[in-house]
Amino acid sequence: MLKNVKAFIKKEPVFFISALCAVITVFFVPPDREYLGYIDFRVLAILLCLMAVVAGFKKAGIFNALTYRLLKSTKKGRFLGAVLVMLPFFSSMLVTNDVALIIFIPFTISLLTRLGCKKSIIPLTVMQTVAANLGSMATPVGNPQNLFIYSAFDLSAGEFFGVTLPLTAVSFFCLLVGSLFLLPDRLEMGELKKETVNDKVFLGVCVALFALSLLTVFRVLPYQLVTVITVITILFLSRDLFREIDFMLLLTFICFFVISENLGRIEEIRTLLQSLLEKSTLFTSAGASQIISNVPAAVLLSAFTDNWKELLEGVNIGGLGTPVASLASLITLKFYLKAPDAKLMKFLAVFTAVNVAGLLVLLVFAMTI
Repeated sequence: MLKNVKAFIKKEPVFFISALCAVITVFFVPPDREYLGYIDFRVLAILLCLMAVVAGFKKAGIFNALTYRLLKSTKKGRFLGAVLVMLPFFSSMLVTNDVALIIFIPFTISLLTRLGCKKSIIPLTVMQTVAANLGSMATPVGNPQNLFIYSAFDLSAGEFFGVTLPLTAVSFFCLLVGSLFLLPDRLEMGELKKETVNDKVFLGVCVALFALSLLTVFRVLPYQLVTVITVITILFLSRDLFREIDFMLLLTFICFFVISENLGRIEEIRTLLQSLLEKSTLFTSAGASQIISNVPAAVLLSAFTDNWKELLEGVNIGGLGTPVASLASLITLKFYLKAPDAKLMKFLAVFTAVNVAGLLVLLVFAMTI
């Protein structure tokens, strides 16, 4: 029994730690009716649908086909590294940071494994995670905290973009420079075997489901309807795809919902945050994001401040730092831990170093504008 528990903890360390922290917060905030409102079922449903669709893309062979085309078009490692980092940066502006990572992290791990560049998996996926988190801050629909602040403070487009675009521009420059050193300049590809989509009809169905998921992200369609359509379609066409869905990731998100909401209900923490906001909304919102993640931080702190500018800057910049600062980062970590020879501590070390560096650079820049 003990051996099985140890094996489970080793296999799912992120979930185990988050579950343990959630249980600890329950001692400070006993379960009550408010717990029913903790879980964001919309987020969980969208993640479920997207993971199923990405598994479908993989089964249809689209990742292998894209890998072949990308490798055939370039042998320059620096160019390839820049492309892989900029894809989630720009796509996250429209499809959110978590969606961008669900799409591109598995593709990147598969691509680098095929290239024999396994040593580059950690730095490149970390940079992609940073890119998705920073690119998403450019638009109101890029991430949940932006949408909340944009609506809660009734901002105009000019007000919003006046704050986010300068930060996005600096982020783009830093990411572009950093991405040039992630892969060897000359890639040894050997003989490329042509890869094509092996089931175009199934791929078409997956594309349609992906489009429905995006419409749900933009709140055009109700998530309940799209979830039912996706589940029924997958059950009918390829029920084995459910084995590819990371249900432990969904449980991990639930744990963090509990942690963040409970921390926000502890009076001592609320009092501390209010006093800190009076000193600096920018640093308080960025700091709070490191503990309870940036979306709950935006919601919690908005009740204590009218300084929407620094709050917007702080929760977006605060997406960098710890793995929980932006819950989208957990997606990368979970995908990486599925890769062969994954090294959790090494990943966390590189993740922390890159994120802290980016956090400090952007905080200093935000103080000057």
